Amino acid sequence: MKIDPQLLEFAKSMRHTATDAEQLMWQILRGKRFMNLKFRRQHVIKPYIVDFYCHEIGLVIELDGSQHGTDDAIEYDAARTKFLEALGLTVIRYWNHDVLDRTDTVLEDLWQKYSALKQASP
Repeated sequence: MKIDPQLLEFAKSMRHTATDAEQLMWQILRGKRFMNLKFRRQHVIKPYIVDFYCHEIGLVIELDGSQHGTDDAIEYDAARTKFLEALGLTVIRYWNHDVLDRTDTVLEDLWQKYSALKQASP
């Protein structure tokens, strides 16, 4: 299935306008720095663009700012998560302020989720 070139271009532009939390998370994940896993950022999984994606274990990491707290955004995010999970992916969400202010806690949670995924896979 061919991906819309406009969606790819938009994903590319998002890499250059990353939030502080996305920049910090990328420094942690890039270059196989976390558990030797390869992550992509602003990756297209049609029709969505996910913040971080690891194909090897089917993991999507989404970082949310305050705009994700509105009723509309909560509904949209739930539908998006349901779509991605229907593809067999695991979606983990973290708040931007937690990534920035409680990085160790976020990484501990991510480690636990990774360990559970690894145990569940054949």
